[in-house]
Amino acid sequence: MTSTTTRRKSNTFYVILIAGAAALGGFLFGFDTAVINGAVTALSTAFSANSVLTGLAVSLALLGSAVGAFYAGKIADRYGRVKAMVVASVLFTISAIGSGIAFGIWDFIFWRLLGGLAVGAASVIAPAYIAECSPSNLRGRLGSLQQLAIVIGIFIALLCDYFIAVSAGSAESPFLFGIAAWRWMFWTEIPPAVLYGMAALMIPESPRYLVAQGREPEAANVLSKIIGGNVLAKIEEIRQTVMREREPQFSDLLRRSGGLLPIVWIGIGISLLQQFVGINVIFYYSSVLWRAVGFSEKHSLTITVITGAVNIITTLVAIAFVDKFGRKPLLILGSIGMTITLGTMASIFGTAPLDAAGNPTLNGSTGIVALVTANLYVFCFGFSWGPVTWVLLGEMFNNKIRAAALSVAAAMQWVANFAVSTSFPPILQYFGLGAAYGLYTTAAAISLFFVLFFIKETKGMELEDM
Repeated sequence: MTSTTTRRKSNTFYVILIAGAAALGGFLFGFDTAVINGAVTALSTAFSANSVLTGLAVSLALLGSAVGAFYAGKIADRYGRVKAMVVASVLFTISAIGSGIAFGIWDFIFWRLLGGLAVGAASVIAPAYIAECSPSNLRGRLGSLQQLAIVIGIFIALLCDYFIAVSAGSAESPFLFGIAAWRWMFWTEIPPAVLYGMAALMIPESPRYLVAQGREPEAANVLSKIIGGNVLAKIEEIRQTVMREREPQFSDLLRRSGGLLPIVWIGIGISLLQQFVGINVIFYYSSVLWRAVGFSEKHSLTITVITGAVNIITTLVAIAFVDKFGRKPLLILGSIGMTITLGTMASIFGTAPLDAAGNPTLNGSTGIVALVTANLYVFCFGFSWGPVTWVLLGEMFNNKIRAAALSVAAAMQWVANFAVSTSFPPILQYFGLGAAYGLYTTAAAISLFFVLFFIKETKGMELEDM
């Protein structure tokens, strides 16, 4: 093995290490948003909350995420990507503690909003940092680490919910030290939140940010560990594509004639569609959904854990192929698959007989078909729109506007997430599951045409060529 090959492998290992540390923000993003899944029913009972307040308890944190995402880019451009990660870590920790000690529904919502700020910040900083620290030939796979971390976070949160609920008897029952099980569900987030802050303090700052700040010797040191070779030429290339005379501003996203740049609109479009296909209904409400169609609490949580595992496996598929097949083909395949599976679920739920409470009843083979189709839907999302959206958002904007444009696109993603999550309980109550999945089917069909007409392939391109 030559010294050049050894050095290249060393560089690759180093990049994977720092990208993995940044992706811990994605893990907490997934954990924080999904941990409430197993506690929804217990929260409603503990705080005597109706369906509207329950929906707000789940989804108001998402508005906090929108705010966190919107301002994260500005903070990251002013103080650096690493410091922004540390702030997010502190907010995650405080939110986890507070959510577990909440005394009422509004008190609980406040703590969840605080966590939402951290989730929003992590959703911007991690993909930007990973894209800025990755060689072009690995950027798709390393960018997909963000989604892998998110789905692992979701899975671990659901697993914690499951074991705590089963050990206690239910989410409402006392667990350790006589404290209600649902409170412990939120406290399980504390260790990874602290670990995220510690990891952030151990990784280098983004070389693109360092060049923008005029800290070129530091940037050269980081680049030598990331790509090796002639780092001075790379620094000169970066220097031509970053703003050094002033900090980037949101006004940089506007055209001279007014209105947002077309590339920003495309980023917003892909963010909105990722949420409008209804994926987070599966992860926020799946235990409630499966109980509504006749499954027990234990079986509902088991199904939810299985779905989380499917999501992890399919994200690994995306990591394997995103730099080989490209971003656009995966999105197209995913859109087709989601349209078919969501349409099938809409038909099943829409035509199923109703029980006395008005919930669809799935008997025999119909229930099995619904379960298989739901997991196929997660599979189609997991290898396409889940990871590829974050890869594109991290790389599609040029160096001058990346953090600001990513902030706007991610903020709109959280607004869409809020709209979908808040609207689901009332739609379920007044119109039924068939209508809800009919709306998500329509969004999936629209996503196919959006990709065909507006998304350009970015596989193998340098960030400086965007």
